[in-house]
Amino acid sequence: MAHTKAQKAVKGNRDSRSKRLGVKIFGGQSVRPGNVIIRQRGTKVRAGEGVLLSKDKTLMALRNGTVKFSRKKGRQFVSVIST
Repeated sequence: MAHTKAQKAVKGNRDSRSKRLGVKIFGGQSVRPGNVIIRQRGTKVRAGEGVLLSKDKTLMALRNGTVKFSRKKGRQFVSVIST
């Protein structure tokens, strides 16, 4: 029978909160220094010019400009082009 014992939470009923990963600012959009461009686990996208790779692999803008995504030798890069 599917029921809870003494109105407590079921043993397997726990789940973690989502981490809100992904692209926050897309290609062609403008950024300011410190803006988060991508939150990621691992280096799926690598840092190009004007982008900082933080300790938790988050990519952040280092200068004012426009976000540009590119591909080089099968790897994806993101850079900030000054305007």
